[in-house]
Amino acid sequence: MEKVVIVGSGCAGLTAAIYAARANLSPLVLEGGQPGGQLSTTTLVENFPGFPDGIDGPQLILNMHRQAEKFGARFSYAEAEDLDLTQAHIRLKADDEWIDTQTLIIASGAAARWLGLENEEKLIGHGLTSCATCDGAFYRDVPVCVIGGGDSAAEEALFLTRFASKVYLIHRRSALRASRIMADRVLACETIEPIWNTVVTKYITDERGEMSAVMLRNVETKEEKQLEVACVFVAIGHDPNTKPFAGKLETDPEGYLLVRHLAESKHPGIFIAGDVADRIYKQAITAAGSGCAAAIEAERYLSGLHQPEAP
Repeated sequence: MEKVVIVGSGCAGLTAAIYAARANLSPLVLEGGQPGGQLSTTTLVENFPGFPDGIDGPQLILNMHRQAEKFGARFSYAEAEDLDLTQAHIRLKADDEWIDTQTLIIASGAAARWLGLENEEKLIGHGLTSCATCDGAFYRDVPVCVIGGGDSAAEEALFLTRFASKVYLIHRRSALRASRIMADRVLACETIEPIWNTVVTKYITDERGEMSAVMLRNVETKEEKQLEVACVFVAIGHDPNTKPFAGKLETDPEGYLLVRHLAESKHPGIFIAGDVADRIYKQAITAAGSGCAAAIEAERYLSGLHQPEAP
């Protein structure tokens, strides 16, 4: 019987592991199919407190991993597959084996949706990203483009006007799906140029392997043209990694796990942290903070001090 099992090894999961390990709970961390989460594919992180010169995403994850291990956290590459809540304790299936645990911290994150174009994975962090807040400041006084037409795309485009010389908003339809107020702001901004009824069909790189342009195709006329940009911001949504918990825990209509207070699920002993429940911020620091909260709540639960909120 484990005391604490943590699903996920991004900022949320590793922070939870550090706190749980320091509380002598010897947590078991299931790293899953993408150890390190989204930060493992990020180049320079400039907005995580304590690193005035920035730090590479993989290095930040490695530091947190070592810190958790130093205090007694244990790691497994096993991937969560199923959850059984029919017993007196929590049972989690990972790599075809059932793990019994008193508490469970779910920090399995969310995966950005991409276009599925050639060399896409290699370009992430080299002129291709899904987070303007994370990477916008790297692209000052150069043209960039945002792909999407919802509120997220509108917010990304408006944020990028603080840095980029030009923001092209590429949308496959003839009108934005964003809320009226967001759409009006985008259309009123001189720095943003919408490109309607258009999709990106190819990424074009320079001799260093960095993004230099995209190939566009008009879905109505089939006309193609090349657009020079220094970075592509894909804003077509995220998918929370909640497949093992589907039908077992409460979610919102988009599949994100629902949280009460800071980190509680509705089920006793199960706590939630990071992007798997965060539809709004999706930042390393907010994920780390929620991982801290989840671990403290798990510790309080195990010590009998946890007082769940009334429904």
